[in-house]
Amino acid sequence: MKAIVVTDQAAGTAGMALEERARPAPAGNDVLVEVHAAGFTPDELTWPSSWTDRLGRDRTPSVPGHELAGVVAALGYGTTGLSVGQRVFGLTDWTRDGTLAEYTAVEARNLAPLPGDVDFTVGASLPISGLTAWQGLFTHGRLQTGQSVLVHGAAGGVGSMVAQLAREAGAHVIGTGRAAHRDTALGFGAQEFVDLERDELRDVGGVDLVFDIFGGDVGKQSAGLVRAGGTLVTIAGPPEVRPADGLAIDFVVESDRDQLGQIVQRVRDGRLRTNVGAVSPLDDAVSALNPSERVKGKTIIRVRP
Repeated sequence: MKAIVVTDQAAGTAGMALEERARPAPAGNDVLVEVHAAGFTPDELTWPSSWTDRLGRDRTPSVPGHELAGVVAALGYGTTGLSVGQRVFGLTDWTRDGTLAEYTAVEARNLAPLPGDVDFTVGASLPISGLTAWQGLFTHGRLQTGQSVLVHGAAGGVGSMVAQLAREAGAHVIGTGRAAHRDTALGFGAQEFVDLERDELRDVGGVDLVFDIFGGDVGKQSAGLVRAGGTLVTIAGPPEVRPADGLAIDFVVESDRDQLGQIVQRVRDGRLRTNVGAVSPLDDAVSALNPSERVKGKTIIRVRP
């Protein structure tokens, strides 16, 4: 099978190559998925899990990518809940070969059914951004109707999902980003926008929840905006500064079949839009994931036409 392979951590995405690999065999409780579309997170090649297995052993050369949409091709021993020929989407294990390939083996629990009226490209764009937004807002942030949410990077893949889900939940949404991203952020549900290059973040005042994807100085300033009893949720690592009278939670997204189902249902009925910036075939994946210009939105690799 064709697959994108990486062998040199220092080279990053520039070290990617399209190669022939043996088709993986599904282990117990796995499914083998015929991949139709796959997503890739630009910084995942800096994660230790991209280069080692669950026991910390080297597993290079490895296949990157953790988001997929496709069709179940085979079941491992004892696998239940899914069937051969079923359309699925989901988030694969961090420490196993990933989704930038024609086939990948995935634990069945990490996948959810993909309705027939949702395109594979859309399905592959949802798992990381959608689950990160959902878990940050509702699992860790415990967002309630009427609260205020400051969403950093509100025009990006994760931020646009956060803005939409928070707005649907009845929150007042303040988005941040560069000036060029204002219209996009407002289009995805932000009711106010802060230009991080020109505006003063402290002028936002107090908010109930901050969803931080940047860390650094932005994360430090954000901690001071959290009202008493509020929460700073971040995916940028352990926060350097914590709210004086609130919580600070950093987390790593986890696969969840029920949450995936709720997310894709919102896509189906028009309550949630994806933020796909470019779609490229697997044969062009290396160049697509090393763009010469900044791509707005998420890049999806279409493995099969």
